[in-house]
Formats: sequence, structure tokens, C-alpha cells
Amino acid sequence: MSEGQVAVVVGVGAGLGASLGRRFADAGMKVGLAARSDTTTGPLATAINDGGGAARSYPTDSSDEAAVEDLFSQVERDLGAPDLVVFNTGAYGRSSVIETSAADFEANWRAGCFGGFLVGRAAAKGMVTRGHGTIIFTGATAARRGGANFINLALAKFGLRALAQSMARELGPQGVHIAHTIIDGQINGPAHADMVDEIADGKLLEPDAIAETYYQLHIQHRSAWTQELDLRPAMEKF
Repeated sequence: MSEGQVAVVVGVGAGLGASLGRRFADAGMKVGLAARSDTTTGPLATAINDGGGAARSYPTDSSDEAAVEDLFSQVERDLGAPDLVVFNTGAYGRSSVIETSAADFEANWRAGCFGGFLVGRAAAKGMVTRGHGTIIFTGATAARRGGANFINLALAKFGLRALAQSMARELGPQGVHIAHTIIDGQINGPAHADMVDEIADGKLLEPDAIAETYYQLHIQHRSAWTQELDLRPAMEKF
């Protein structure tokens, strides 16, 4: 169903981003892997290519307008026009509102929200022209409620959710599927390797399982599109 299509994942780390790249490649898609550096994307692209897939690594600052426009130009030249784009970038520093500097606040907003606008806009330009495509924004619990000491994350994620809703209402009728996911819990990965008990008890989301859900969003029939989706482990309290 997706054989030969092009997917772009913006914000690729060793966890969910890497799982997304592998899942899309397994579906026969050509995959563009973007992150600030090629520390993860380079080896991942090599592994996908060695396994018979097709992937390219693109060092990109997704909060820089020129860099994002250049990313999409390169992807279209190297792989083709994107059919699926995932914005998976985010950054935050946990701190109280009193201790949060203006520079840190802006940097987190630019990475987690402004970057979503730049990537979403760049993806939408081509998709609207072609009349089809999928754009998925990775959100978090903070998109629904701001927690104490999480001002940097909450403001960015609230804004990203609003962006997704506005884009869905505007672009859905033009054939572009916009979805926002709320990842309600911690994702298993290298950063959580010491959480042995939590992993054993199934309290962490598995990135490969999330990636499968993202792929299913992409192949949904347009008569039954999902705009927002919650994902959480069975043990999570909500």
C-alpha cells in the first residue's frame, strides 16, 4: 500500500524517531531522517540501506526556516515528494516559572512548536498541490494540562496541538490528513535503560508499538481519519 512512497521523520533520536524510520522503511517507503546532527540518523540510514531499504540522513535545525525549506528541497530531489511527514522534535528544561529564563523559554518553544509550524507548512505546500498526504505531530500529556515546573514543555505542546487542529480543519478538505498524538507516558529507550522494574511491569510505551500506530494513521481511509489519538501503556493512570 505504501510501497515506493516517501516518508520524512523530523526529530530522529534513538527511541521513537528511530522506530518510525525503521517501520516506514519496512513498509517499502523511502525515508528521510532529519535531526540536528547525524549522530543517530547517519548510522540508522546505513542500517536501513544495508537491510534493503532506502534512507537518507539530513542534519537539520527544524527551528530554522531556511534549513527546513532546504530539507524538503533535498528530500524531493533525492527521494521524491513526501507522502508522510512526522514532526517528532521537542526540547524542554524542567524548571519553575520564576527560574525560567526568557531565552530558555523561547528556545523550547521554537524547538517544540515553531518548528512544527515550519515543518508542517513545508510539508503541506506539496501535499495540497498533489491532493494527498499525511502529517503527524507528536504531542504529550502536557498538550492537555500544564504541570508544575513543566512550563517549557506545556506551552510548546499546547501550541503544537492547536497548530494540528487548525491545519486539520483547513487542509483535510484538500486531501491532507493531519493527526496529533498524545503520548501519555514515558517511552522506553536508551535514556530509560535503568528503569528495569518499570520496563518489566509494562509501564513504559514501546517505541516500535507507537511507530506501528503512526503507520496505521497514514494508511487510514479518508472516510475515517483520526485527528487526535491518545497512546499510553495499560498500567498508566489517567
